[in-house]
Amino acid sequence: MIIVHDIFICKPGQASKLAKKFKEAMAGMAEVTHIMTDLSGQFNKVVMVSQYASLTAWEQSFEKYKQDTDEMKKVKQVMEGYQDMYLTGSREIFQA
Repeated sequence: MIIVHDIFICKPGQASKLAKKFKEAMAGMAEVTHIMTDLSGQFNKVVMVSQYASLTAWEQSFEKYKQDTDEMKKVKQVMEGYQDMYLTGSREIFQA
């Protein structure tokens, strides 16, 4: 199993707003298991956790986001402007 953490360090006051956008946009996507904000550690952090059977499955998941389906149109609409809410980001990939 592959566990992916997409990590965003947000501008002050934007972490909860970004987490809300992710929760709305990713609702119904089984691979996304958690969307979390910081309780301790670095401030203004949002972490989106997703799980995949393999690295190949993770890579293939990007193809879904490229499709012009109604689901992806909704995701793009909800996520509009999210780039303005964070300063930097990173991705961590773990094998369980």
